Amino acid sequence: MTKVKVGLVQMSCTADKAGNLQKAIKKVREAAAKGAQIVCLQELFTSLYFCDVEDYENFKLAEPIPGESTNALGKLAGELGVVIIASLFEKRAQGIYHNTTAVLDADGSYLGKYRKMHIPDDPAYYEKFYFTPGDLGYKVFKTKFATLGVLICWDQWYPEAARITALMGAEILFYPTAIGWATSQDAATNTEQYNAWQTIQRGHAVANGVYVVSVNRVGLEQDGAMKFWGGSFVSNPFGSVVYQASHEQEETPVVEIDTAATDRYRTHWPFLRDRRIDSYQPITKRYIDED
Repeated sequence: MTKVKVGLVQMSCTADKAGNLQKAIKKVREAAAKGAQIVCLQELFTSLYFCDVEDYENFKLAEPIPGESTNALGKLAGELGVVIIASLFEKRAQGIYHNTTAVLDADGSYLGKYRKMHIPDDPAYYEKFYFTPGDLGYKVFKTKFATLGVLICWDQWYPEAARITALMGAEILFYPTAIGWATSQDAATNTEQYNAWQTIQRGHAVANGVYVVSVNRVGLEQDGAMKFWGGSFVSNPFGSVVYQASHEQEETPVVEIDTAATDRYRTHWPFLRDRRIDSYQPITKRYIDED
């Protein structure tokens, strides 16, 4: 199977964790009814984006993985015959928490999880307060419909993460995301930021010859100070945007992609063939000083 239909769930969230889960389940059903075989939910979809503040109460939102949410989504995946990619706040142990994505196969089975490797710490994105950096390494998941690579939000800016995951055999790179604009910013700054975000991910598609699927949340949060910019999109293996969602609306699009395109692009543009792996040792250094 090379042609696969991918569903993207771009939605807004509230402070009601149970309600957000039920809303996501409804959206997955909508995508499956449109023919989706793989459905990706946005980053931390069961809650508001709580990392805008450093508040110990927010640790109560975390849960084990596998656990209650993955059990519910696994049951749904088995019922609908779809793969579900679900980003959750993981409580690993007392005092150890991760930003984690679980993958449920089309028969309802839990295939495993990826823990976010790159953890930001910026105004209104205080993730280092909450999340321990991932220690499972980069992951691929062999699902019924395709071999998936899953990375999370801030991982989007790092070509090394995309490269390694693609080299492990990922046919599609998925990026569950929560990113937005400060509403105090001017329109030019907002446009520049969104374009940079999309451009670098399209670059990952080109460099690795794989489809990229990026799924972002939408709507105002943080008492109106942050507007999540939506704009979820699918890029083909040469960086062409084959679908882009709006910046304003909840959407549940289903996009057909053909993973066989990877072979065509990699053959005509053989970037992997011409890699000089003997010369890349400096990339493991933090910075290369002249002396």
